[in-house]
Amino acid sequence: MTQNTRSFSDRLLDWFDEHGRKDLPWQHDKTPYRVWVSEIMLQQTQVSAVIDYYQRFMARFPTLEDLAQAPQDDVLEHWAGLGYYARARNLHRCAQAVVQEHGGHFPDNLEALTALPGIGRSTAGAIMSIALAQRGVILDGNVKRVLCRHRAITGWPGKREIEMQLWELADHFTPDERNADYTQAIMDLGATLCTRSRPACERCPLHSDCLAYAQGEPQRYPTPKPKKAIPTRRTWIALLRHDAHILLEKRPSSGIWGGLYSLPEFDATLSADALHAQLQSRGYAISQQRTDTPFLHTFSHFKLELCPFEVQLHSRPTHIASHSMYHWVPESTLASYGLPAPIQRYLHQTLFGKQSIR
Repeated sequence: MTQNTRSFSDRLLDWFDEHGRKDLPWQHDKTPYRVWVSEIMLQQTQVSAVIDYYQRFMARFPTLEDLAQAPQDDVLEHWAGLGYYARARNLHRCAQAVVQEHGGHFPDNLEALTALPGIGRSTAGAIMSIALAQRGVILDGNVKRVLCRHRAITGWPGKREIEMQLWELADHFTPDERNADYTQAIMDLGATLCTRSRPACERCPLHSDCLAYAQGEPQRYPTPKPKKAIPTRRTWIALLRHDAHILLEKRPSSGIWGGLYSLPEFDATLSADALHAQLQSRGYAISQQRTDTPFLHTFSHFKLELCPFEVQLHSRPTHIASHSMYHWVPESTLASYGLPAPIQRYLHQTLFGKQSIR
């Protein structure tokens, strides 16, 4: 039997047996809970960045019940730095839903799994396959890249018609036998060989009938998302300091950095003098002030220019104590608060001369 006539899944599984990753933290004790947490963390985040976060998260929330009962602030603190914070909020809501609606056990069918907060079709397929020993089909970013190249599929995979075509292929190639190994294998192939740039096609078990490889241009696939001009927004961030404490603002539960703690923001159209006057009018007794160099943070749909305004206060304004969204925090305890990554980097560079406290 030639390489070309052996099935897609057989070749991939043979490669996985020899080269696949089998010692990642979530590959031990493959409970639905542990697999689910890893799948959510790995969305739009590389394995190398996830491992430490995953281990800390599981140490703090070893069971689904632990996560469901935890305060949201605690969950966000252990997520801070991973980005896409709606994932963490949905993770918390989902844990509570599984406890309340399913007695603490993940349902074992696709329809019920995808009805839970934050669980889409691919994540549900991974849970069914890896943790529940059922046939599951996945289509994460790595799998989309493998399939687009193997079949030379043009068109952005985010378009509904292209995504449906990929789901049909994913289902077609997914075997009934060794389904869990296949699920891990195709993710591993995309992560280690069929990479976004400089794919190692000669070592790929599928290259003999890969149409993109035959064309000599695998990096042409998948078709990138159509580019749109990304707008830039600006905001002042105020570092208000008094007696080795700083003022943090608890952000609303939805929106950018939802539920995290950050520095108070002010209208970027204000001049530094106007911002000084506004702070004074709100009862802030300023002793010293300075502006720091602005810095950029890029989200998926816009860039945010953060303009720091550092202020030393003679005293704390009394009205702050009555606002639950504001908290005077000892500088030495910042590690216990969930801070957005760019705010964390700025604070620890400014206050302690280092990039992170973690």
